Amino acid sequence: MDTPYNPGGGLVSKLNRRWARLAARAPLSVDLDHAIVSFSFDDFPKSAALNGATILESHGWRGTYYASAGYAGTRTHHGDMFDAGDLQRLVATGHEIGCHTHTHIDGSRVGADALLADIERNHQALRELGYEGKLDSFAYPYGETTPAAKRLLAQRFTSLRGVHAAINRGDSDRSLLKSVPVDGGETGIARAVDAAESLVEHPGWLIFYLHDVQDEPTQWGCTPAQLERVCAAVERSGARVLTVAAAMAEIGDAA
Repeated sequence: MDTPYNPGGGLVSKLNRRWARLAARAPLSVDLDHAIVSFSFDDFPKSAALNGATILESHGWRGTYYASAGYAGTRTHHGDMFDAGDLQRLVATGHEIGCHTHTHIDGSRVGADALLADIERNHQALRELGYEGKLDSFAYPYGETTPAAKRLLAQRFTSLRGVHAAINRGDSDRSLLKSVPVDGGETGIARAVDAAESLVEHPGWLIFYLHDVQDEPTQWGCTPAQLERVCAAVERSGARVLTVAAAMAEIGDAA
């Protein structure tokens, strides 16, 4: 089992994150008269592919699974990770497969070209696992990036997602989309529910991100019951639930 990696937390790291949010933006207007919600799973653990997908499917919804193929068939702090069978079942039932790099690399600590090379390695590894589709959506591991990486990857992917906890409304950045975690115990789940409920008065594009979905989750995961609570809040909001790629296509058509 691997040891969780923690990105830099000092002043320099915080300033670099702020600069990455402000620079190299790829403008996206999210001006909606109805809310959109996307559920996304990072890395992704087998529990997300099984428990998470089952819950979404019970509501008639589909999610986006950002795969780090270097984890395939292994065990990490999130538990057992996805395998070829999980990929095949998710694709067959209409979920989206996105890219999360091959080695779950911190994009703020390598050059943009090295990051792109790891991404291409990920795509090749997913093909070897039997995935034959495109990778339109990308999520930065740990939410870490640089302006140079944003510029380069915006040419490769339709959307790039970070982990800045907010809802995409108005003038947004498709090269660093905001997202809200579904983790952190009862306090974190309450925040996720509040975010969904806020869509009633203030429509926008709310992207949730999750990791493991199991009865004894990590600090980055949630229980199936907690995910159900968030789903119930989404249903009450009246939001449409779309994969990240489908939401991007709809928002782009509306612009």
